[in-house]
Amino acid sequence: MAAQKSLVFKSGKLRPLAVTTLKRHPQLPDVPSLSESGVKGFEAVAWFGMVAPPGTPKEIINKLNVEVVKALNTPEVRQRLIDGGSEVIGNSPEEADRFLKAEIAKWAVVVKNGKITAE
Repeated sequence: MAAQKSLVFKSGKLRPLAVTTLKRHPQLPDVPSLSESGVKGFEAVAWFGMVAPPGTPKEIINKLNVEVVKALNTPEVRQRLIDGGSEVIGNSPEEADRFLKAEIAKWAVVVKNGKITAE
């Protein structure tokens, strides 16, 4: 998939102006980030993760984490995700929890300041 994207960009039919991550994307090293382009600190990324219901025993969370990280690190899965434009992380439950809380806080400010409501 990323190879197809790269071909479209290389053909000149589509020219990306910037990526919305804080750093340049590994598959688009010549495309600056919005932050580099003058929109300092801007970051909007799509991410995927696994969550469990509140109260799930820590042992279960840890076992699931070990197995998911193991799957993410298999060459086939890893390459498939990279080809789809993803950055594979596979961190600890604690790191994932910190990330999720930070994302909720960041986007709560956007919702509040933008007076965004559910319809």
